[in-house]
Amino acid sequence: MDHRKMSGTSSDPGNVVYRSSSRRPARVLIVEASPPWWSDTCDVLCEALDDFLSLACSLDGPCRIPLLSLYAVSRQQECLLPFAQVRGNLARLRSCVEELRAIPGEGCTRGATRGGELLQQALLDGLQQFRQHMKHTSAAGHNTSLEVTVMTSQSGRGVVQRLETGLKDADLVSLRRLLVVQILTGVDCGQDSSSPEARPADAEDCLMSGTEIELQQVQNSIFNIEMVLKAWLQDQGGDREQLHLLLPGDSAAVCIKCDVQERLISPALIHLTPNLGVKTESIDDFLPVTKGSAKQNQMPQRLKAIKTLRADGVCESVLYGLPLVLYPTTCWQLDWDEMEANNNLFHALCHTLKTHGWFLLLQMEPVTAGGLGVCSHYILQPSSALSLLLKPAASKELLLPCSLPRPLQQRPAPDATQAVQACVTQLDEEFVFNPLCLSSNLYQHLRSRGLQSQPRYPYRLQAAATRRNQLQPLEGAKCPTSRQPRQLQSRQQGTTGRARATVAPFPSSSSHWHRPPPPKASRPALTLLGSGGGQEGDSEDEISTAIQDLKQ
Repeated sequence: MDHRKMSGTSSDPGNVVYRSSSRRPARVLIVEASPPWWSDTCDVLCEALDDFLSLACSLDGPCRIPLLSLYAVSRQQECLLPFAQVRGNLARLRSCVEELRAIPGEGCTRGATRGGELLQQALLDGLQQFRQHMKHTSAAGHNTSLEVTVMTSQSGRGVVQRLETGLKDADLVSLRRLLVVQILTGVDCGQDSSSPEARPADAEDCLMSGTEIELQQVQNSIFNIEMVLKAWLQDQGGDREQLHLLLPGDSAAVCIKCDVQERLISPALIHLTPNLGVKTESIDDFLPVTKGSAKQNQMPQRLKAIKTLRADGVCESVLYGLPLVLYPTTCWQLDWDEMEANNNLFHALCHTLKTHGWFLLLQMEPVTAGGLGVCSHYILQPSSALSLLLKPAASKELLLPCSLPRPLQQRPAPDATQAVQACVTQLDEEFVFNPLCLSSNLYQHLRSRGLQSQPRYPYRLQAAATRRNQLQPLEGAKCPTSRQPRQLQSRQQGTTGRARATVAPFPSSSSHWHRPPPPKASRPALTLLGSGGGQEGDSEDEISTAIQDLKQ
């Protein structure tokens, strides 16, 4: 195959390290739904596709899948979904999944040659549809590449060979990647790896034409197929390294070039009420969501311990958010005996977890009455002090595929080892990490940004004073020349103000000017609130006494 035709990436040297969402490719999913294999994979594949689309349509933030098209290949190739946006389009996408599920799984089988031709036609039709779509949309200058995923239960190597032969002379300039996913069923499952996550194919199960057509084998399970689809949500990179790790050197810094991979979907991108344990930025984010006066009577959040975990068996990559510190309560509403018993229990829990090297897996009880709400999970870690650390933990719905390279059996190259050790030994060593030694210049940045965005109030005040001085002669011309007493002026001003407030003014008869003003309506004195029955004062005395007792 001509690899130059398959090249759809840009070689612009000015690309930034992190590619923007506009560089995300459009997607075409081709599902081979041919009997008799379709009867074994239909329910699993459709369920996985339904779950994935429910997640992808609800994600906030930058667009991860700009366009998606779905083809089904059975007795003929059929386009179930022309190119459409994914975000906010869940109803339409789920209807396409139901159409895919309705394809019969039984019937006469067709030959492998005919099946290869139908797959080739579906792929070429998707390419042609993509070119036409980009030609008639304003996004033509952004999404200029396409990735195609073919899911089949037939022999993956045979599918790859037939596609290579059929696409040999095709125009594949827009095609960035072609992935063939073989879903292993029955006797084929024994020869696949036992890894629970779908991973890029290794040397044993990968056949590629250059770097373009890839073969990946996965188990026939909802989770494994979901992981193949969730790889669409990750930025696969490949055009350029994404991170430079700099180590101090003798003459110049030693640069180690890396790629960056997301391990899970941040729950902050999914708007749920109640939330998915998304926020831990403050106590208000952690407490139950209530409205109005219900906050005064709300019940504490309840976390139920469901498992103990070995401390060395918890991977930090599946924890997210900001941690919260737990310590025994000092709530003044508890009596001394209850508070002392609670402190003893807390101390015993910290000691037990620390001694055995355990963590606790906690589950937040659903807020809804039927228990069908979204559940969130937390990891509780002990510390050397009388405190516990609470961290949110990801669930399987949020996990993304993570293909970590396997460590090599042999030791690293001696020259590379010596170079890295020489660099690392130049760094200062600290036995205890102290964040007080770190400064991010945040305060200076906030002050400079605040001064730049601050409105020019002194100039506005000066302009307002100028306009007021200009209006004063005009107002004085309308007043009589005779000067009235100060008391009369103030009374007239007060009368005018009361008239604007819809209160009747005083009579204008001259005989009334020397009378005392009418008595105002009596209003209860503020002191009456605390002198009625003495209950308020007694409550304040009780609170003060309790607080003084706590301080002592």
